[in-house]
Amino acid sequence: MKKKVVLAFSGGLDTTYCVKYLSEDRGLEVHTVIVDTGGFNKEELADIERKAFELGVVKHKCVSMVNRYYQDCIRYMVYGNVLKNNTYPLSVSAERMFQALAVAEYAKEVGAEAVAHGSTGAGNDQVRFDVVFHILIPGVEIITPIRDNKLSREAEIDYLKAKGVVRDWTKAAYSINKGIWGTSVGGKETLNSQQYLPESAFPSQLTKQGEEEIELKFEKGELKSVAGQNFQNPVDAIQKLNEIARSYAIGRDIHVGDTIIGIKGRVGFEAGAPMIIIKAHHALEKHTLTKWQMYWKEQLANWYGTLLHEGQYLEPVMRNIETFLEDSQESVTGTVKVHLAPYRFYVIGITSSHDMMSSKFGTYGEMNNAWSGEDVRGFSKILANQAMFHQLVNEKE
Repeated sequence: MKKKVVLAFSGGLDTTYCVKYLSEDRGLEVHTVIVDTGGFNKEELADIERKAFELGVVKHKCVSMVNRYYQDCIRYMVYGNVLKNNTYPLSVSAERMFQALAVAEYAKEVGAEAVAHGSTGAGNDQVRFDVVFHILIPGVEIITPIRDNKLSREAEIDYLKAKGVVRDWTKAAYSINKGIWGTSVGGKETLNSQQYLPESAFPSQLTKQGEEEIELKFEKGELKSVAGQNFQNPVDAIQKLNEIARSYAIGRDIHVGDTIIGIKGRVGFEAGAPMIIIKAHHALEKHTLTKWQMYWKEQLANWYGTLLHEGQYLEPVMRNIETFLEDSQESVTGTVKVHLAPYRFYVIGITSSHDMMSSKFGTYGEMNNAWSGEDVRGFSKILANQAMFHQLVNEKE
């Protein structure tokens, strides 16, 4: 019997090469799987399945991870207001983890002796996939034909032509990776440090003029209403907000960061809904949490985002951080008003029964109701004591 291999398959050049290499050169029984994290429509998934069977795979499966991706990861990124380098909502970094999880679980399901992916040796994804496989399916062989064979694009095309696979492999000017938590955009401009992506590079173009205000309602940190429309499932709320944000071309930027393998990298992205949600959620938290909750959330959320980016989603400390983040959301309920305009947005303000900026305690810079001047005078003296002692002891003539 042939040895089974499960291949993470997208239908592109690299994974098409992998199918032929694994089945004909390695003599393996190839099972392909496409993992949807919110970036495909039904027609695209059907086309990928058709291509897989045309290449001769034994079995093909589509696994939807959208709801699990939200429940097990996205909501914690919202709770933590996670933006890598204060810029990037970890769109691709996070979804790769869940694609790898699905591939590993499918390999167990079919009893595969090997798994494969089409990552090159120059990026983050190779590490993210490999780490998950080493943890969940230790002992299962990991095959990476593009990385191992150090193949150029032209070499892959020539190989496929020799195998009778002739398609239009004209490389698109920009590589696009879509998911529910954002779309990455890579091109010649992101390969250097000086240029910005042109308007045409972004998959969502401006279609709406003018300006408007919308309200977002959060319940314990989760988005449950967008522009007057209520949702049971926050995934649907995110998709609705994505539709609105896309029409204004909101959420574009370029992220510069450190890859897992040590080199610097740039990638463009558009993430309208994630950026609006994170900024709105953060504004609500500033009104409803204490300063020390905000401080420790920021520290832990930064670690959460860093570990997630570097493929460490299955590290047990991630569950510990998630417990803290979820517990911090008990009072993060309220409505945030957001102003939308072409290419930009800003938070107007919030309304919440948990708002700690209540006038019954006092009005900042004007009047206090919960303490007296004598209270502040004594408090200030005690607060200054240690620094005063240090000053006196170390005073120089």
